[in-house]
Amino acid sequence: MCGRYASSRAPSDLVEEFEIEAGNVRESVEELEPDYNVAPTKQVVAVVERKNREQPDATIRKLTTVKWGLVPSWAKDPSIGNRLINARMETVAEKPAFKKAFATRRCILPADGYYEWYTAEEKVNGKPVKQPYFIHPPDGSVLAMAGLYEIWRDKSVEDPERDDAWLWTCTVLTTSATDDLGRIHDRMPLLVERERYDAWLDPLSSNTDDLLELLVPASPGRLEAYAVSKAVSSVKNNGPHLLDPLPPDGADPTERPPAPDETTLF
Repeated sequence: MCGRYASSRAPSDLVEEFEIEAGNVRESVEELEPDYNVAPTKQVVAVVERKNREQPDATIRKLTTVKWGLVPSWAKDPSIGNRLINARMETVAEKPAFKKAFATRRCILPADGYYEWYTAEEKVNGKPVKQPYFIHPPDGSVLAMAGLYEIWRDKSVEDPERDDAWLWTCTVLTTSATDDLGRIHDRMPLLVERERYDAWLDPLSSNTDDLLELLVPASPGRLEAYAVSKAVSSVKNNGPHLLDPLPPDGADPTERPPAPDETTLF
């Protein structure tokens, strides 16, 4: 799964990366602070492409904010989103919660990288010790995670013109981890390569087979993984220090379990 990631880039950097016109950046994006411990239910940055109401055959690409945890349009209770932070590639085109969004509401969730926890055989007080790892592109490029978004109507708000009458939410698509990354966790986010941004975001495209072919696991050498402090395990902690690799002597405040090599190119 993907349950935590880092997102610190300025909107201006994302505008350039995803070829978004400056006027198509919502104010809510500008207000978001860099977040080094993005967790479910938080507001996150998303790249979406919507049909142009004035030109039916045209689209508009936007940078917006959405809540992490997808709430299907048919849901009666938005709390269902707490359980829908990830969508498995293997079933996304058939599952009722994701099928409609997969066909017409795909997005990209920009990230610096994501966290996964390696479960060691060692136990403390009868519980397995878990060591967090930060997984990211070693060249510092944007990690474009494939996502879906939905728009849920809050019927408790009578006026549909009010901003709070609509809840925008998202989920991250995942797949089986590559052999090396699989040593840390058996699932990983699906990525959208730069040359496939247009095809993935296009709301006018809905062919399931074509869409699934656009998504790929990270290619060999694309990602680097290293151990970080267990401080990231608490959503109360934030800041760039969470990305600092543990030194060779494992100077984390809590004992580090045996794990794969701390800095490995996958």
